[in-house]
Parts: sequence; structure tokens; C-alpha cells
Amino acid sequence: MTTTVFVDGQEGTTGLRIHEYLAARRDVEVLRIAPDKRKDAAERARLLNAADVAFLCLPDAASREAAAMITNPRTCLIDASTAHRTVPGWAYGLPELAPGQRDAIRASKRIANPGCHASAFILLLRPLVDAGLVPASLELAATSITGYSGGGKKMIEQYQAVPLEPVLTSPRPYGLSLAHKHLPEMAAHTGLVMPPIFQPIVGNFYKGLSVSVPLSLKALGTTAEALQAAFDAHYAGERFIRVMPLRDADTLEGGFFDVQGCNDTNRVDIFVFASDTQAVLMARLDNLGKGASGAAVQAMNVHIGIDEALGL
Repeated sequence: MTTTVFVDGQEGTTGLRIHEYLAARRDVEVLRIAPDKRKDAAERARLLNAADVAFLCLPDAASREAAAMITNPRTCLIDASTAHRTVPGWAYGLPELAPGQRDAIRASKRIANPGCHASAFILLLRPLVDAGLVPASLELAATSITGYSGGGKKMIEQYQAVPLEPVLTSPRPYGLSLAHKHLPEMAAHTGLVMPPIFQPIVGNFYKGLSVSVPLSLKALGTTAEALQAAFDAHYAGERFIRVMPLRDADTLEGGFFDVQGCNDTNRVDIFVFASDTQAVLMARLDNLGKGASGAAVQAMNVHIGIDEALGL
């Protein structure tokens, strides 16, 4: 059976990568809009309603407008923007979130694709909140370092310009208003009452992302072994989540963490580094893969009831 797919916003970074994932698949027919009609609302509406699955790779306002164009009850929308990630009636497109999440994605015709930073943070905290090891009321801090592709075409052009501006050669903290657009989903889908104090940093490398969350084991009254066990239990059998050994020996031997270690995969690696009294949780992923386009394709696979790893 062939699934018809339309990508609204096919020229953006996420849309292009979705096309790459789907290019070799014989079970998918990709509907394409003519270049001169990319802004033609009627033609976009026609293709959105003709598709079994429509990916929205658009800014938030444009995604809301596109969602309103859908009149075909059989069309499943997978929105890669921030617009619908905490909206009732939209399933959150993170199958590994909790038991029953795959059922929610399979049943829904409206799926919100997770943010890249948010995916890493949520995958670190949700198991610990569910296990009672981290109180929902705890206010946390999180740091994320990411490649520049997460900033879209304009930022990619800046970093790939020759010569490179000197200011771009060093890591650049941003989101200094403490109102990053991923914060609402970080709280909503972990069960935390408050979103974290979040510090993202962009670096001079194309892709790869890692989120770090420090914890006081003493204050929580827990151990690194208990944290590790919660991750092992929560992600048992998950193909795209790899829980690394406690105090990963390879990382400690090298002395430095490889932020790009999951690039070109749909995998997330989970780490616990700890002393007797403190821990640092770390999750890494490809911000264009599991952090964006790979997650969208995985959600599509789950929704249509096929092997969720197909094409990934």
C-alpha cells in the first residue's frame, strides 16, 4: 500500500531532509508543488488535502494557517514547528516518551514534532519524574550545545561564508531572555511544574546536539545507580534510545564528550556521569535527525502502522 506524502515547506532545512529520508522508499509517493506555486494558497490546500500524511515545515504562524486549510479527515498532519506542541488534541511525536505514546500517535491525525533541545531534555527527565526520583516541583537548569544547522538557512549561510566572521569561531550562548520557544514543551512533557533555566549555545559545527542537566544526588536523596536503573527500565527495548554505561568509561578515558556522536542517525544516547554526591545527565542526538526530520518520519511510520525504523 502506498502512502501519499506532501511536505509544505519543502525547501527548508527540515523539509529537504525529510525528502532525503523518503527518496529511496517504494511505499511512499511524494507530492510536490511547482516552484511558481509555492505561495499559492489554493494549490497548497489541494496538496495538503490530497495527502495521507502532510509535513508542515513552516514558521509557527504559517503552520497554523496550513492546519486550518485541512478539510480531509483522512489527512494526518505532522507539524515540525513550535505551534502545536502543547495544544490539546495534538499528539506529541515522541514515541519513547511514555507507555501509550505510540498508541496516541497512531490514533491522532494531528501530531506535533518535538523540538531538538526539548527532545533531549524530555528524554532525560521524563523517566526520572515518572520513577519519583526527581520531584515534579524541582526547578532545574539545563545547558544545550548545538550545531549551527539548527538556526536554519540564514545561520547556515553565515557559518559557511568565506571568510568566516571572527565572532562565529567561538561558541555563542543565546536565548538570554530566558524565554526559549522550546520551554513550554520541556515542562509539559516531562511533568515538571516549571520549565528549566535553559542556556542554549551554538557552536561552529554543522550538526549535533547535547543537553546537560546537573543534579545534586544528596539533595534528591538518590544515587547515580538509581538514575541509571530508571533509564534502563524506561528505555528497555527502544531501538532509537541507547542508554550508555554509568560513568561511560570511553568518555572518561578520552576526557571530552563528543557532541556529534549521534550524527547521521536517528539515535539518542543517554549518559549519567556522577560522583558520590553529584550527577550530570547528558543526552545527545543529531539535531537534523532525531531532533527534527528523523523524528517526523518516525512519527509517520508509527502513525501508518509500519516498522517505525523504515527509512531511518
